[in-house]
Amino acid sequence: MRAVCVIGLGLIGGSVLRAAVAAGRPGWGATTSAADAEAARADGYDVAESAEDALRRAAEQDALVVLAVPLTAVRDVLRLVAWHAPEVWLTDVVSVKDPVAAEVRSLVPGARYAGGHPMAGTATSGWDAGSAELFTGASWAVVVEEETTPEAWREAAALALDCGAQVVPTSAGLHDAAVARVSHLPHVFAAILAAVGSDGGALALSLAAGSFRDGTRVAGSPPDLVQAMTEGNRVALLDAVDDALGRLGAARGSLASSGSLKSTVEAGHAARTALTGLGAERRGRRQHAVDGTEALAELRELGDRGGRVVALEGTGATVEVPE
Repeated sequence: MRAVCVIGLGLIGGSVLRAAVAAGRPGWGATTSAADAEAARADGYDVAESAEDALRRAAEQDALVVLAVPLTAVRDVLRLVAWHAPEVWLTDVVSVKDPVAAEVRSLVPGARYAGGHPMAGTATSGWDAGSAELFTGASWAVVVEEETTPEAWREAAALALDCGAQVVPTSAGLHDAAVARVSHLPHVFAAILAAVGSDGGALALSLAAGSFRDGTRVAGSPPDLVQAMTEGNRVALLDAVDDALGRLGAARGSLASSGSLKSTVEAGHAARTALTGLGAERRGRRQHAVDGTEALAELRELGDRGGRVVALEGTGATVEVPE
């Protein structure tokens, strides 16, 4: 199994390292956080003294490098990759894909790269928040662009599968548009909801129960990480915010004129019911080649229609698709 070098050992990077090692891969990491490095070493994991040392080792062992740093740190890390491992196998777990891909093309054009994004996490951060089981059953986007080679895509997808996830092939642009609605907008709403609740004073907060706690959970995430994620996907997030504002405006207009929120509540209930039903829908399995650019493009189309890769075998993939 290919060795894995994880740069960044917070919640996601630390969980990737744990899961990859648990799957039998050789693995090591690096982090600028002294606390995370100390905690990871205490748990028995191999942590290099610096990112430079980790990347030189990755080049020597032809390892897969995983960038697990905030978007704001990607450029600096890629400069190190360009210097110490310019032709390395490379993926990332950053929550937006277009900006990372642009930086890779600019700074490390020789890297064998396929971007990734696991859809899993918690409101807490750091090595101690991570777990080898964090990605079990989760969706993990692995990006297919015109320049993505089948070999690079399979390496990134194999890591996701080894971590227990299911792979969703998609493009960077469609990924960013989708997560703006299902990840980044919820962070914005959680922040607003938390602030509105707090504006209600001590009584409001003393009465806050499950719906408020659930709706504001991700507002407990580190603000700098949320800023990097949401601001890095500004264009797609603006579209999602505009859609949300339109729906809020319609809800306010209806409440003010007729006193009814029927349309708003029923539309939300139907959407949430559909989401819940995804786990119970009938899905068929098919084999699909992953041996050329046309095959990858077809695989991406399956992913955009809800298909997921659940296994890799040589140059082929097992794909589950809604029936």
